[in-house]
Amino acid sequence: MLPLDKEIEARLGLELATKRQEHADLDAAIHTLTASGLADITLIKKRKLALKDRIVQIERIILPDIIA
Repeated sequence: MLPLDKEIEARLGLELATKRQEHADLDAAIHTLTASGLADITLIKKRKLALKDRIVQIERIILPDIIA
């Protein structure tokens, strides 16, 4: 894999931090809504799963596996 351009790496790092925060926020919302029992959290869980997929994708780009 080719090394990343510094600007692209910085952009991906910012996106990664944003996605991680959004993932944590959704986790807290799911916990609160589950405790209240007032809402269907299916869509929130789907969004959280999509965020997790993107987080993993970005992590693989920024920190590729090194085969030793």
